[in-house]
Amino acid sequence: MALRVFTNISELLTLEGASLKDARKIKEEDLSIVRDATLVSKDGRIAWVGPSNKFNSKILESLGGEKSAEFQSLENNCVMPAFVEPHTHLIFAGNRAHEFEWRMQGQTYQEISAKGGGIRFTVNETRKASEAELQNLAQLRANIFLKQGVTTLEVKSGYGLDVETELRSLAVARKLKGPRIITTYLGAHSKSPDFPDLDSYLKKICEEILPKIVRDKLADRVDIYIEKGFFTPEQAKAYFTAAKGLGISAHTEQLSLFGGTEMALNFNPQSVDHLVFVSDSTITRLSKMNTTAVLLPTSDFYLKMEYPPARKMIDEGVRVALSTDFNPGTSPTQDLSLVGVLARLEMKMTLPEVISAYTLGAASALGQSREVGTLTVGKHCDFVVLNGSWLDLFYSVGVHPVKDVFQCGVLAQIPSL
Repeated sequence: MALRVFTNISELLTLEGASLKDARKIKEEDLSIVRDATLVSKDGRIAWVGPSNKFNSKILESLGGEKSAEFQSLENNCVMPAFVEPHTHLIFAGNRAHEFEWRMQGQTYQEISAKGGGIRFTVNETRKASEAELQNLAQLRANIFLKQGVTTLEVKSGYGLDVETELRSLAVARKLKGPRIITTYLGAHSKSPDFPDLDSYLKKICEEILPKIVRDKLADRVDIYIEKGFFTPEQAKAYFTAAKGLGISAHTEQLSLFGGTEMALNFNPQSVDHLVFVSDSTITRLSKMNTTAVLLPTSDFYLKMEYPPARKMIDEGVRVALSTDFNPGTSPTQDLSLVGVLARLEMKMTLPEVISAYTLGAASALGQSREVGTLTVGKHCDFVVLNGSWLDLFYSVGVHPVKDVFQCGVLAQIPSL
């Protein structure tokens, strides 16, 4: 039995209030800040949390006693829940820096895709890479997230578009060390070059690939890109129907109002992601559902397009999450600070809203809100120790003031980057 008592915490953001409000319409008081706090971890989960002057020998004895406890001072620093990163395309090979230059010259995403760029380029490079190469690349990227305090990390496939590479990508994700990994099968990312059309490829996915993934427990969730020139809402319906037993998410309304979100909501998805062109009626529907809206402002920034109507969504009661959308083309960044600054500047989100969106909101988007996202009794003892105040978060691009990262009550060992 591992009993750890963390003392000398100047401010402890538990987010208990945010949890009671289901991570909706967050105010500063919902961060539930405890000053001069103590946090206790038992077998990797939170066993007690509160003001230090209320923690006594009787409580300690009930948890296992002083002899079994390891005490650690956090040196009067601020502590908050570890971050959850709910949308990444982490498994890929190749570099698309040349496409960035094309976009700066005025070429659109669709034009670049039509001449062999975009997803198609990364698919070719990823197929050529060995499993060892993909593993090394992905582990380096996972380490970068962990160093920023991300202890729960979503990882998508989607750059193989064939049976072999998709399954290899998911296997690589399962072997990653460091953050807790949630795997998402995104075989329906684009049309496979091996098939004449989307329908024939989707048939292969539904009849052959998805059953293998479920049998071998390679994915926790599925995702699909619903957009003009990619998959239609009707095709997504067939995909979700075939994905029995897996969590559901979808890329929707990123480049146009295409109806993907409305269709996806019929399947009670964990999340719908992007939502740049979401309609008012869909926002109202989302506000009454348990689905999380995952907003990806760095993607919008790189594509030089408008941002999702975050203010309207939040004010209507939609639960939102934030993410990097890390990928080699449209959001080649792993910088949480940039995501948060854009959320505040361009989407008019308050700092407490950003903090909730990158912890409890993001956990909800992955179906993990009972496990992580707040520092409350029963959850994994995942937290970060900050350099300075929580008010310093998401203020300066490139500055993410995380001093130490703890996962299940243990200081994370992060390889040198």
